[in-house]
Order: sequence, then structure tokens, then C-alpha cells
Amino acid sequence: MITQPRNRSFSIGMILFPNLTLLNFTAAYEVFSRLPSAKVYLLAPTLDPVYTESGFCLLPNTSFERSPALDVLFVPGGLGVNARIEDAAFLHFLKTQGDRALYVTSVCTGSLLLAAAGLLQGYRATTHWFAMDLLKLFGVEAVAERVVIDRSRITGAGVTAALDFGLVLAAKLYGEKVAQEIQLSLEYAPSPMFQCGSPQTANVEVVENFRAEESSLWETQRRTIQRSLNLS
Repeated sequence: MITQPRNRSFSIGMILFPNLTLLNFTAAYEVFSRLPSAKVYLLAPTLDPVYTESGFCLLPNTSFERSPALDVLFVPGGLGVNARIEDAAFLHFLKTQGDRALYVTSVCTGSLLLAAAGLLQGYRATTHWFAMDLLKLFGVEAVAERVVIDRSRITGAGVTAALDFGLVLAAKLYGEKVAQEIQLSLEYAPSPMFQCGSPQTANVEVVENFRAEESSLWETQRRTIQRSLNLS
């Protein structure tokens, strides 16, 4: 069993938005849901169903309006990031909660939303490898690491880094013993079939094919960010 913490209960807010990447959310949630004495809020502007990129339906349990002050703010990534970068009310909520949170966190391109909300300026952070240059457009020091910790900011890299990130946060909140017990309960002992999980280890042809296939998405994101910066 997971040991109870000494005297602390944490409120964790997981932000939902249309077309987020499911594994960004669920991998982190699997860790958060096992934290002792933690309250996890699934937050969205309304309680309407939220559909992920893959069509999976998520149900918020708390609206932005009814959200308590959060100890941890967590933002996933996904194709829906583009629309949220230009959503002033959405970014205002992130900024308001982030300014008073104990930890401000993200996985994958969720860091672009933190940056758009003004929560990563002056911090080191990471994102999906394909979006590193986009994060730099916000003036953020982008770092190519699996999980980056800079004071109160904890950011994870691409999609599957959500598990690594979750365990890092668990250790920060409740200690390494609790984090280790959660990792064991999840049997998280990765042994991938192929060594192509990063551009550093993947075959050059695989990397170039991916870049070509996703180039229009990257350009759309770049234009969206530039437009938002010019309006701010």
C-alpha cells in the first residue's frame, strides 16, 4: 500500500480542452489518481463532454468558475492547443491559477499554453521535440530533456513522458518512496521494441518522413503563435 503523507493534501487541476492528446492526460492521471490524500479536478470552462484527438470522450468534474485554488496546475498537449493559444479567457484562467499554484506543470505541447499564458517566462522548460522551436518563440529557454524542473515549473517532453513527469511530481509532493510504489503498481519498466522514440535514436529516414508529414501542422502552429504574440 502507498504510505500516507504526514499532514498534507494537495489539489491537482488537470485542464481539459477539445482535441487534447489522450495519453498526455491519462498517463499523468494514472499517477495522480494513486497519490495519497490528493484531490484531482478535471477542469474545463463548462461540464460539457470534451473529445480528444482520437475521439475519446472525457467528462470534466469541475468548471473553471467553480475551481478551487490549485496546488498543482497541469496542462496536456495536443492538436487543440492552437485554438487555446488565442483563447483569452482560457489563458486568463491558467494565469490566475498558475500565479498562486505550488507547481505549474505540463506535458508535450501543453507547455506552449503555459508560455502563452505568461507562466514560463524566465524558466527552463521542455515540450515535444517537434515543437521545441515553437516554445522558443515565446522567449522560453527550451531544453531537450525528458522532464525539466525549474523551481516551481515542471514540464515533460513528448506524449509518453507523461508517466515520467507524473512520477517526478509524485516524488516532489509525497517523497520518493511513494513515487516508487506508484511506479511499481503501474509496472512501469519500459523496454521498447524499437529505439526510435527520439530524433537522436531514430533512423534518419523515419525522422525526415515524420517532419514532412507534420510540416503543415508545425507551420500552422507557428503562425498561430506569431499572431498571438503580435496581438499581445
